[in-house]
Amino acid sequence: MSRHNYRPMLAKVAEKAFSNKDWIFEVKWDGFRAIAYIEEPFSLKSRNMKELKQSFPELIELKKLASNIVVDGEIIVMREGKPDFQSLLERGAAVSKLEIQRHSSKLPAVYIVFDILEKDGKSLTSLPLMKRKEILKDSLKEGANVLLCDFIEEKGEAYFESALAKGLEGIVAKRKDSEYEETLRTGSWLKIKKLKTCDCVIFGYSKGSKSRNATFGALLIGVYDGNKPVYLGKVGTGFTQEMIRLLIDKFEKIKTQVAPFKPETGDIVTWLEPKLVCEVAYQVLTRDMRLRMARFKRLRDDKLPSECIIDQIVENKKTGHTNSTPLSEYASKRRFEETPEPKASIEKKKGKLIFVIQEHHARRLHYDLRLEKDGVLKSWAVPKGIPEVGQKVLAVEVEDHPYDYASFEGEIPKGQYGAGTVKIWDKGYYEPKLWENDKIEVTLDGNRLKGRYILVRLKRAGDKDWLLLKGK
Repeated sequence: MSRHNYRPMLAKVAEKAFSNKDWIFEVKWDGFRAIAYIEEPFSLKSRNMKELKQSFPELIELKKLASNIVVDGEIIVMREGKPDFQSLLERGAAVSKLEIQRHSSKLPAVYIVFDILEKDGKSLTSLPLMKRKEILKDSLKEGANVLLCDFIEEKGEAYFESALAKGLEGIVAKRKDSEYEETLRTGSWLKIKKLKTCDCVIFGYSKGSKSRNATFGALLIGVYDGNKPVYLGKVGTGFTQEMIRLLIDKFEKIKTQVAPFKPETGDIVTWLEPKLVCEVAYQVLTRDMRLRMARFKRLRDDKLPSECIIDQIVENKKTGHTNSTPLSEYASKRRFEETPEPKASIEKKKGKLIFVIQEHHARRLHYDLRLEKDGVLKSWAVPKGIPEVGQKVLAVEVEDHPYDYASFEGEIPKGQYGAGTVKIWDKGYYEPKLWENDKIEVTLDGNRLKGRYILVRLKRAGDKDWLLLKGK
């Protein structure tokens, strides 16, 4: 049977989230883009037309959920409540049938379907998006490994903040009237992501090709774990021609024969003395300690190489924990030379445990609940404010804050993380009654609040979402 081989429509990058009644907003899934031909013969094709059905046999479930349609979606693997690209890479790298079966049992894939391109042999790509969404909903059932992608209309800014709070990489905005335009980035679809940044030492560079044959291909970057250099991968994008010329001039003066680590297979590397620091934006740190989607931002002449330590990285998989220290995520999100917020330091005080609730006029007003524990302030963002008896409100767990943050009031400058005005709404002491992984009960003794308050983790919603309620 001859058929059209569809190529995915692509999204442009948007600078920031927005709200607009003519757009819908979906989660930006971190996975493999794939188009499924749910017909005979069944096929699951990647962006570069590679057949994926052998690598993900559990997705043949699609044949039981629909017939004679072609759909577009993302293959993901979930770990600890959110998509894990490293686990997906492991699935994709499996070759033998036994290995594939073992992976599909241990790390099952999920196919998130967000568009329909064809039904009963007729192309639907010229229809407006919302009409295609209707047809998709009527044509495909959900299953154990197949889900329809949820979306929200108009409220893109709130949806973006919610996605980030759940540890997701961002959202995709789509015009309601957009046609499906294969291989094109027309601006009708936009991807909106919040990237992390890391200050890295430039240890060398690889040989360039084509337009960069006379300069360099990519920078080899890393950080220090104690005195030991740790390789974080390469960064080959984000450079202006002026920056390339500046870097080459600097590189000429610091070339060395000393290799701090083994280069990647096939790379021709020129090693450099570890004297230059650059800021790199990235999406996530993989479990094999590589910065994914790394992009050069700027040189940091104001920072010493010795200051580029592994603790600044948000997801330090070397230790097997989200953060290498309780305050590494806090520190990585802030530039202390520009924000008046207190620096990251752990203080284990004796005596009564403190709490503080801060009124935070950021992009949207919310309240930050902070409870002292183990020398830091365990923190939750509470969008709707502290509840009365009988009320339950969402509390989103955020990074630990330093003890000194309990007395912080002031203006976080525009362009900084959490920009806006912070005021202390209430503070005092608290007594813990129960502190478990999924439930926390405390008795507050503050200026405004007194009595028992309870935090209960919402397991189905994501590991950062809790319910906050006032006990009787």
